[in-house]
Amino acid sequence: MSPTKNEIIEIGAIKVKENKIIDTFNTLLKIEGYLNPFITRLTGITNEMLKKGIEQKKALESFVEFTGEEIIVGHNVNFDINFIYDKCQKYLDYYLNNDFVDTMRIAKHMLPEVDNYKLGTLANYFDVDYSNAHRGLKDVEITYEVYNKMKELQNRI
Repeated sequence: MSPTKNEIIEIGAIKVKENKIIDTFNTLLKIEGYLNPFITRLTGITNEMLKKGIEQKKALESFVEFTGEEIIVGHNVNFDINFIYDKCQKYLDYYLNNDFVDTMRIAKHMLPEVDNYKLGTLANYFDVDYSNAHRGLKDVEITYEVYNKMKELQNRI
């Protein structure tokens, strides 16, 4: 769970234009070691699956190309973006400098009545399907739905 000690195992992203999903990006990445069993239980991703993944450098090149200079939106995105920053520097000698928006930080300001700000809690709060969570693309899709629900709520206030 450390950007300096651990590898990225999956990257998922969507591209949105005029509030419509226009493209998706999802890939499993090869890693040097073995997954912690906790990660396998949490995500369903196995060492066998990662053996078929793509190399870290190629995956990061593809992700950087996919995102371009777009704003990155994510839930607790500081955690994930630090992995991307560190690995882009390590494998690509590239500094990812995209701006980002964190739905968790928005929720903390908008929803003081919520017990915690985990993605699952917010999905439940907004009645967003949370099944198959903890996978790259699915978490992005859930985050997108939660983000839209927060925008709708803000527009009603």
